[in-house]
Amino acid sequence: MTGLRGAAAIAGIAEMTPTKVPPPDDELDLMAGLVADALADAGLEHDDVDGVFAVPPTQAMFFPSLLSEHLGLHPNVGEVVDLGGASAAGMVWRAASAIASGMCRVAVGAMVSVMDPARFARAATATDRHRAPLGLSVYEAPFGPMGVNSAYALAARRHMHEFGTTSAQLARIAVDQRTNALANPMAMYGKEPLTVEDVLASRLVVDPLHLLEIVRPCSGGAAWVMTAPDVVRRDALRRPVWLLGAGEHIGHNAASFAPTLTTTPIARSSARAYEMAEVRPADIDVVSVYDCYTIMVLLTLEDAGFCAKGEGGRFVEEHDLTYRGDLPVNTHGGQLSFGQPGIAGGASHITEAVRQLRGTAGDRQVEGAELAFVNGNGGTISEEVSLVLGATA
Repeated sequence: MTGLRGAAAIAGIAEMTPTKVPPPDDELDLMAGLVADALADAGLEHDDVDGVFAVPPTQAMFFPSLLSEHLGLHPNVGEVVDLGGASAAGMVWRAASAIASGMCRVAVGAMVSVMDPARFARAATATDRHRAPLGLSVYEAPFGPMGVNSAYALAARRHMHEFGTTSAQLARIAVDQRTNALANPMAMYGKEPLTVEDVLASRLVVDPLHLLEIVRPCSGGAAWVMTAPDVVRRDALRRPVWLLGAGEHIGHNAASFAPTLTTTPIARSSARAYEMAEVRPADIDVVSVYDCYTIMVLLTLEDAGFCAKGEGGRFVEEHDLTYRGDLPVNTHGGQLSFGQPGIAGGASHITEAVRQLRGTAGDRQVEGAELAFVNGNGGTISEEVSLVLGATA
């Protein structure tokens, strides 16, 4: 299966340092700055761009033209990607498809989220529940769950029930990712190490998930430049990172419609990505996967083939998931310790994979990294996009 293998490469990246305090600039200006920095990183000019892919910070209608106008661009392709936390990964393979088809040759992708943590501290009201997304408002919100926290807590509890997974095992994921964050100067929570005891002593938010197992809001964003093979080989200032495989699968919207809470759509999306890339999980050097909750990492490791179903708890307990370990996972600290800027949260998993495959990750560099598995997760384990990225085509 050839598909998009080697059809395009990520030639430039840019990323904001996550902040708890919202930046003074608006989202369009922040996106423009990130795109300019990503183009500079790629060694390309503003006029080279003929494709624009974006996740709108608010209203989606006409957003490609709005962003293009703000950037002073007149692209041949413009697209909004709406897959929640899987949007960043979804943009990558869609841009590669546009390049492979000849619709464009240099595509930029951008996503920014300016978050006000104060609004997350307010208790949900009946009005908030009424305004929930359609599927959730009909089938879940009337019963008063705490949004996504409840859904992921249900998944964690079910995994514990079926397979004997423990809270201490889940806590190990947060601990290893904090170790990674300590080697990342951009990480929001990169100053203080964690222990399993620290995680388990943190406030229980929704049983069985503790505060330090759940992402907290911040502001941030990222941009990337993807190019056709001949463009990247001619102009790239840094080692290009190639898209080798991609897969996408949507299982449900509301968690109440999920056929199971312990096997996710990643099982299908990752299988397609591996098949296209012609690799196996054992070939992967760096794992960069969505981690809105510790349980999400564990489910991803199982469904993406790094361990068997039901063995995730024992696996994370017995393996070192730090950048120094035998399976480096979320070497930038993951969203749990790097930060999750809302809809733009999934972008950091792509930028980190690019840094690792370029060999520019600094103190947290994984020696000899040639292949990365990236996964984006949207909604309540609903929309999954898996990518295999490589240092060579």
